Amino acid sequence: VQLAESGGGLVHAWGFLRLSCVASRRTFSSYAMGWFRQAPGLQREFVAAISWSGATTVYADSVKCRFTISRDNAKNTVYLQMNSLKPEDTAIYYCAANPSSWARRANEYNYWGQGTQVTVSS
Repeated sequence: VQLAESGGGLVHAWGFLRLSCVASRRTFSSYAMGWFRQAPGLQREFVAAISWSGATTVYADSVKCRFTISRDNAKNTVYLQMNSLKPEDTAIYYCAANPSSWARRANEYNYWGQGTQVTVSS
């Protein structure tokens, strides 16, 4: 599975962005998907995940109530709507695919995109 993120950019604090991740494979609908982020000098951290059907979504505490993960299996796409952005949200954001079930640990995902930069200015 090849994954391609888009939608990153520079935004002011309290602004919003919508990230997209398009998968190359038709079996996308059978994969759980996750979003992770990595800031300079820090480890990659879990942001959000969604089950293959979209029925289950989970979030890191730091983004709960601000970010929303969703998916459109007909378009092989997963989204991350990010509202009320803060400077500490600045990072490279990656989407990842897991053929089994959603997970919070990065090492449980088999496929990764190249990432998209999100920069939030204060």
